[in-house]
Amino acid sequence: MARNVLLIMVDQWRWDLSPGLGNPLVSTPALDRLAARGVVFTRHFAQSAPCGPARASFASGQYVFNHRVFANPVPMAAGRRLLQHHLRTAGITPYMIGYTTAVPDPRGRDPKDPVFHGPSVAEGWQILREMDEDKAHYTAWARSQGADLDPDYDAGFAHHLRAGAPVETSPQPDGLHDSRWLADAAVAFLDTAPERPWLLHLGFYRPHPPLAALARHLARVPDAPPLPPIDAAAEDAIHPLAALFRRVVPASIAHPGLDGPASALPAATVAALRKAYLALLAEVDEEVDRVLAALERSGRGPDTLVVFMSDHGEQWGEHGLFGKRAIHQASFRVPLIIADPRPSADPTRGGRIHAITEHVDLLPTLLDWFGIAAPPQCDGRSLLGLIAGDRPSDWRDAAVYEHDFRDKLTGPVPGLARSPHEAQFTAIQDERWAYLHFPDADPVLFDLEADPGQTRNLAADPAFAPIVHRMMRRLLDHRIRHADRTLSEARAAPGGMIGRW
Repeated sequence: MARNVLLIMVDQWRWDLSPGLGNPLVSTPALDRLAARGVVFTRHFAQSAPCGPARASFASGQYVFNHRVFANPVPMAAGRRLLQHHLRTAGITPYMIGYTTAVPDPRGRDPKDPVFHGPSVAEGWQILREMDEDKAHYTAWARSQGADLDPDYDAGFAHHLRAGAPVETSPQPDGLHDSRWLADAAVAFLDTAPERPWLLHLGFYRPHPPLAALARHLARVPDAPPLPPIDAAAEDAIHPLAALFRRVVPASIAHPGLDGPASALPAATVAALRKAYLALLAEVDEEVDRVLAALERSGRGPDTLVVFMSDHGEQWGEHGLFGKRAIHQASFRVPLIIADPRPSADPTRGGRIHAITEHVDLLPTLLDWFGIAAPPQCDGRSLLGLIAGDRPSDWRDAAVYEHDFRDKLTGPVPGLARSPHEAQFTAIQDERWAYLHFPDADPVLFDLEADPGQTRNLAADPAFAPIVHRMMRRLLDHRIRHADRTLSEARAAPGGMIGRW
């Protein structure tokens, strides 16, 4: 039978709450079973946050400094071949349930074209069910089924809270919630899956905020551990960007019914939001269970690679932040589970891989599964060898991620950014050190071994100058080594074009 892929991508799931790691806070039996028949990657990194740049790196196999989709509304340049294009060329149908947070190249198009009204699904996918930017498709369906929901997705949550509901409870009816709506489409597809090769991208919106969950899931997860008191002055002193985020990231990023900055939320509200986040993990797991059961019913399980991943991470009240806008690894380090059904994957089955892996590795991995050579543009490498127990001696020893924060600036910020193009950082992180480089601000150096919470910036301490210089050089070497190679292996010759492109 033909090989297939079930790719489950969730939105905003933290790495330290990954299924398969045995964290007692996490109630994910279905995903734990998936981990037991696959392998958990414990040091996997997204290339950026929020969704658009992270997903662009996944789809293109490129770092953000190459594809340049550095924010959700930023278009992807035409001509760049993404996962769905490679699959179509090989005769494999790429199906989409959910979204990709993509904007097409505007050159040569009417700027008022409806396709530019908001990020949506990248062209090339065969859409089975779309979770559009404003969730209108979902809310229209739920209302048609009798749900008493506001047509405006976020406003419904805000009204629910302001009507007196506890902050952690959802206005969505059980059985008509958006995770069920998306999973239903996947179950329907798998129950009638075609015999020809396919890839199904199943994108759940959750555990993305609003941080509010169904009552029965809230009842089955524990309370999140209380956070230690936050020293606001010490947090702001880490770096000007840390201070900026604490000032401008709103509480509404966690729940649209909340006012003021996230850093000013009272402890009881923070605790309720953290519990709701755990309940949303359980909600996704329940729907994944239904999807995996449908895969087994279809008889395609032995021929299907199953991937579970998150586009980027989440701040969970630490540092006074929620959402993904931060300088801390929780925004960029994410879960990854891959279940390869072949006997060649037995050496790691049920185990963990601690090698540093990145979103840029997913495109070459999926193409490798289908027997398709990775294109020159790829900055990553297939993970199938690691899954088979073979770790090359030259495997990377650090991850690189970027973040652009120009949308958070109302003008120049002394000591941080003189212009929008300088409002960004690039980070390199190995097993011990996280170094963040800014074009117009002082750097950041965290010792993850001594300070796993990333509360002390060591970059200005003369004792750590050698570490700063070494990490800076590694970052520059990485940038040179991974400059865009899309056409650099092609050559004009007397007989025509030769090489790879």
